Amino acid sequence: MIELTRTIKYEADRVKGFGREVMSVPGCEALQSCIQCGTCSGVCPLSIYMDFSPRQVMALTRADFKNEVLKSHTIWLCASCYACTTECPREIRITDIMYELKQRAMKEGIYPKKFPIPVLAQEFTKMAVKHGRVTENYLATIMFLKTNVFAALGMWKLGLKLILRGRFAFKLDSIKRRDELARMMGSVENVSIDTLSNPKTNGKTSHPTS
Repeated sequence: MIELTRTIKYEADRVKGFGREVMSVPGCEALQSCIQCGTCSGVCPLSIYMDFSPRQVMALTRADFKNEVLKSHTIWLCASCYACTTECPREIRITDIMYELKQRAMKEGIYPKKFPIPVLAQEFTKMAVKHGRVTENYLATIMFLKTNVFAALGMWKLGLKLILRGRFAFKLDSIKRRDELARMMGSVENVSIDTLSNPKTNGKTSHPTS
């Protein structure tokens, strides 16, 4: 028996106020003037791989379809090439809107599960804040373990070559005076080591003391 999936969106699917929240963020205000011309979708080099086209994401965001947008693959496939922003006849900063949607998806934890890009973004930030540097092989290993262990096992030959050539670090890179970095990140980006290391704090940020 074929299982049917509903594609029609109803009023009850909306999260009222979501579009206004996104448009209140600096750089996203012009979304209101979108005329749905489709130029963004036409110039996007990755639109053929997206579940929603950039034009559809703009329409869904403005219409308050929060869950559909934040759970989509589209916002994570955006390559930040800015082609859509450059060509938009209404001068909408579409790439910036995509970034805002990514941030919201990560904050609320409703991005596609096991999808590598949001996991990579979060682990990159945690490592940068905690150590001041990013050790690429550790970052890649963590990403694979959290998304696709079998993909990591399939890259053992590459890992062995990196080890033999001395390109595989066995120790995490770190900087001195990490407490100062944590204070700067906490004040500028509103994040802290504790918050990033413990996502169960539900967005409550504990600011480092000086």
